[in-house]
Amino acid sequence: MTTLTAVAAATPARPPSRPSRLLVAGLLVGPLFTTAYLVEGAFRGHGYDPLRHPVSSLALGPHGWQQIVTFVVCGLLTVLFAVGLRRSLRGGAGALVVPLLVGVWGVALVGAGVFVTDPIGGYPTAASPVTWHGRLHDVAFSLPGFLALTLVMLIAGVVFARRRSGWFAGYSVLSGVTFAVFFVFATMGFSGADPWVSVGGLWQRLCVSVGWLWLFALAAKRRAATD
Repeated sequence: MTTLTAVAAATPARPPSRPSRLLVAGLLVGPLFTTAYLVEGAFRGHGYDPLRHPVSSLALGPHGWQQIVTFVVCGLLTVLFAVGLRRSLRGGAGALVVPLLVGVWGVALVGAGVFVTDPIGGYPTAASPVTWHGRLHDVAFSLPGFLALTLVMLIAGVVFARRRSGWFAGYSVLSGVTFAVFFVFATMGFSGADPWVSVGGLWQRLCVSVGWLWLFALAAKRRAATD
């Protein structure tokens, strides 16, 4: 028995899997994205109104590269977070679908940066033809991204209820419903519908804030569970 104990003690333990290193990306990406668009919007001027215009419009104009970089960097961070999330959830309810949908949101952010939006609400020009990259921005990336984030929050409500985390399940459902409602309000504003047109940008910012806050909470919860 003594010999076996000595051998066991001398054998180095296998390093544990540390998905929490990737989960840190989920803690950083929301604050980074939010800080970037707030600073860019505050200093943009030249007709840009954060209450009226979408975050994507910051990718237009001479300084548009700043928002493009923000989209791409934050999208890649979100994909890294999705990988860490997949590792931390392992088996059980939601182990595949939750990280997959979070990853779709990340890819959508990258695509939204690569394929720049068309002018909306008169910024930076009053009129502009529909472009192929603007169409891709809306149809291939923006809309699927917002839908994916809505779905993952609602699905997480079921997933974490089955994982016996009732408070986070309820928070996820509430976040998903709020996110969807705010997205509808923002879309109505950007389409020119009154009385939403003058506050479309505000509703979009409230919408993405709900989403980033939920992702932050999810990262913090899974990091605490794996440390």
